[in-house]
Parts: sequence; structure tokens; C-alpha cells
Amino acid sequence: MKVFMLYWGTGPLVILTSHDSITTPAMVQRLKDKGIEKFVAYEIAEQLARERYGGHFEVVRNDLHATDDLRVLDFNGVRAFRLFRFDELGPPVVWEREAAGTVA
Repeated sequence: MKVFMLYWGTGPLVILTSHDSITTPAMVQRLKDKGIEKFVAYEIAEQLARERYGGHFEVVRNDLHATDDLRVLDFNGVRAFRLFRFDELGPPVVWEREAAGTVA
């Protein structure tokens, strides 16, 4: 599993995914289905996330009701932001859907 911290419209969100990249077409579609069409993502080492979240990490990872391609580990942006230092995060990945047109 990969772990990513996404910065998007409502703030930080930490997710688990079976996708190798946050920008695979299938992953982008899953995020879009959740209303996330623009984000900056940082990969977090799985072991580091496991240490910081403790038992909660395993509960989310093993949730039989969730799909493997998108599991929310932390939707509390304040907590997610405080748990990790910038130097612990991977390089930023910026993604934005193509503009469908201009608004007059």
C-alpha cells in the first residue's frame, strides 16, 4: 500500500491506496468521484505512517468494507498536518483537471 497526504480544497487528507502513483488514471478518477479535482500530494513512507497512526493504521488497512484503491486514513486535516514534518514527506505531486472552459 502507498500512503499519501493530499492538500486539497478542505485541507490535508491522508489516504492509503494500492495504486503505485497518485496520478494513475484510475486513482485520479476515484479522487474525482469523491469531489477532489485539484490537489498537491506528498507520499509518506508506509512504515512512518504505521508508526504515527499506530493501531488505527492497521484497522484502516484491513477494513474489509473499503476498497483497496482508496482508503481514508485521516480526514482530520489539523492532526494530519501536525503528525508529519515536511522533511518526512516525498516530493510534491501537483495535479489539476483540465479546465472545462471559462466562467463568464
